[in-house]
Amino acid sequence: MIDLEPVGPVRRSHASSPRRSAFAVVAALSLVALAGCAAERETDAAPTAAAPISTPPASRAAPTLGVVAPAGAPGVVASGFTTPWSVVFVDDAALVSQRDTGEILEIVGDQTRVVGEVPDLAARGEGGLLGLAHAEGYLYAYVTVPGGNRVLRFALEGSAGAFSLGAAQTVVDGIPSANIHNGGRIAFGPDGMLYITAGDAADPDAAQDRASLGGKILRVEPDGAVPADNPFPGSPVWSLGHRNPQGIGWDAAGTMYASEFGQDTWDELNVIEPGANYGWPEVEGIGGQDGFVDPVQQWAPVDASPSGLAVLDGAVVIANLRGERLRIVPTDDLGAFDDYLVGEYGRLRDVAAAPDGSLWVVTSNTDRGGGDSDTILRVALSAE
Repeated sequence: MIDLEPVGPVRRSHASSPRRSAFAVVAALSLVALAGCAAERETDAAPTAAAPISTPPASRAAPTLGVVAPAGAPGVVASGFTTPWSVVFVDDAALVSQRDTGEILEIVGDQTRVVGEVPDLAARGEGGLLGLAHAEGYLYAYVTVPGGNRVLRFALEGSAGAFSLGAAQTVVDGIPSANIHNGGRIAFGPDGMLYITAGDAADPDAAQDRASLGGKILRVEPDGAVPADNPFPGSPVWSLGHRNPQGIGWDAAGTMYASEFGQDTWDELNVIEPGANYGWPEVEGIGGQDGFVDPVQQWAPVDASPSGLAVLDGAVVIANLRGERLRIVPTDDLGAFDDYLVGEYGRLRDVAAAPDGSLWVVTSNTDRGGGDSDTILRVALSAE
């Protein structure tokens, strides 16, 4: 068990930097990777049994934004992970992907076990077993295999504490892969469709090429078929002009948000519209150019390079790798944010809203050789 100390919020807004529109996205809690072009390093640490969840101590001061905020110090849900990447809740269990080992782990109470491994894994650099999603009895996984990235699904058999995986079925294939910029987040939207973030796989021109699945956000039916109402007939492309998006989520009104790694100048938070072009590589950050949609917020990669996000009641919560912080943005004021856990737990890869109303936060230190194992934290939340 790690001894965890509370960290007070840090308040920033667009007024503090005239060149930057302030951070914001939605988070409706019920439930970067790297900035620049450096790859994430692999490690060989093995998973260990989960630690019991600890009870957070007294809550912090009320949030300044009038939305959810961490209350007290985080507790450890489980530790001993190697490059954990995504967490999804199914019944009374949480399923976790490990990028470099290809293992899908199950957490129930204070027990952790291996559910299965994805086939044909080609873990290298930022590729491997990435995002997870669950719907209608299937577990979906974004996986790097020899020659590319694909989305697989497995019948999820058994029950919590004894889940197993059926045979792999390919849902989407032909997504470009590379040592860097694999994207990899998958999630079901409020319309029941599967959304997939695909990085440019180190080929910036692919992001503007509609014939390529690289540098896009994709939308397909649960079996991989292209929906008839997609913006480009016969194509899974939902939006284009992306560099390396790794976080997606929706607010209660159905607005879609995506966090995206920029190159050297600006990381981005975008509101995603069907058929829209977000500019990469012609534009990085806010460009004000016709034909491209500007981010609702941009910030320097050194400040907070974003990976996964979760949308809770009135706020978007973003896990940041570089900058090592949890950022909370109110959906009714995209020009404001609060930062929490700054530098306390290292790089943060993913956040997920847990069924008990808390927030789970996934650390990502083994991918850079920063520790022997990674941890999943449970963060209690309070609201003003």
